[in-house]
Amino acid sequence: MCGSRWISLAAESALLACDGAAVIGLRLARLARLDGAALAEARLMVEEKVESAADLHWRALTGALGTSPHAVASASLAFYRGKVAANRRRLSRD
Repeated sequence: MCGSRWISLAAESALLACDGAAVIGLRLARLARLDGAALAEARLMVEEKVESAADLHWRALTGALGTSPHAVASASLAFYRGKVAANRRRLSRD
């Protein structure tokens, strides 16, 4: 029973990897333009990564992610899946 929770988490991780690959492709296409939008995207990308890392770190330190290893892993994955999905939606609109 416990193993199936980790297998489910692995499947969610695979979905995150697929979404992440899509975002990388969309961002590369935007960055390849070498225009003002590319510069703005590069800045936004770095800002988001720093902000997300700090936010997740704070959540981990305060116990907001949970107390068990599975809960922390699951909450961390959900946090990043939300961020990546938002980027995919935003980049797909343009």
